[in-house]
Amino acid sequence: MNLPALNAGAPVWYLMGPTASGKTELAIALSERFPFEIISVDSSMVYCDMDIGTAKPKADILARYPHHLISIRSPRNTYSAADFCVDARSLIGEIHARDKIPLLVGGTMFYFRALEYGLPSVPKADPVLRRELEARGMQQGWASLYRELEEQDPERAAQIEPGDKQRIQRALEIVALSGKSATTTQPGHQPLHDSPYPLCKLALAPANRTWLHRRIEQRFESMLKNGLIEEVRNLLVEQKLGMELAALRMVGYRQVVQYLLQQLEYNEMERRGIAATRQLAKRQMTWLRNQRGLTWMDCTSQRLLESMSAYISAKLVSMGR
Repeated sequence: MNLPALNAGAPVWYLMGPTASGKTELAIALSERFPFEIISVDSSMVYCDMDIGTAKPKADILARYPHHLISIRSPRNTYSAADFCVDARSLIGEIHARDKIPLLVGGTMFYFRALEYGLPSVPKADPVLRRELEARGMQQGWASLYRELEEQDPERAAQIEPGDKQRIQRALEIVALSGKSATTTQPGHQPLHDSPYPLCKLALAPANRTWLHRRIEQRFESMLKNGLIEEVRNLLVEQKLGMELAALRMVGYRQVVQYLLQQLEYNEMERRGIAATRQLAKRQMTWLRNQRGLTWMDCTSQRLLESMSAYISAKLVSMGR
């Protein structure tokens, strides 16, 4: 899909960071100061009826500060990076046409990369190889195949949950069939990197990792108190969804499903949910540290909003905005 041929000086802003680093709150505050429109870059917030465990903004906040690409899919349906690129590129054109600035906010790093550099051209599935990988996963354990993926394609491994056997299997299949990483971009795409839009990338990171760990713990505990278990029970019982769906394999949801199926005690479910979220944050930080052109901001700073606003103001002035 081609990007709209609009003002070549119209910028696109990224606001990236690990889970629980305060991206959404900061984006809303920045939208009060600048002509931003927020595009969510979150593979979990796209799903309807999954609000608590995905940390979606409350309805009153969304009414005042609309977020594009939130609650646009049933949990029964997948939402791929290709879907995101089509939707995001279209929204960028629409937002520029309104003489506003797209602010892409979230922590799904593979979506950011796909939008910026394009999607890889990958080989079709090979049934024989897929069965072999499935058998190895059953015999050796998927943790073993995940470690193998970390060696062969560390960038893709950083984007995948260690327990997500479907994506581990596909990533290993791509490497085996093509000899290339699943994240290697092939010609033929029209990424933002090659577009006329100036791309401004902001990254949040805590100066103290303990601060982020504590935030993750507090947020998961708050989700449980505010009805996460009932939200998941509704998905399982009322909507009759199963664990084969990607939506229910997400961090937090997977552990609560295991609790409801009596595979985990409550305290163990809580512990594993927090641990899995911390692991997710670690992978997100690893990915961010390997990116170029980022402007880093300390999300623990009391002056974060002021510092970010000053930087954005100066950047927009330099662009003639």
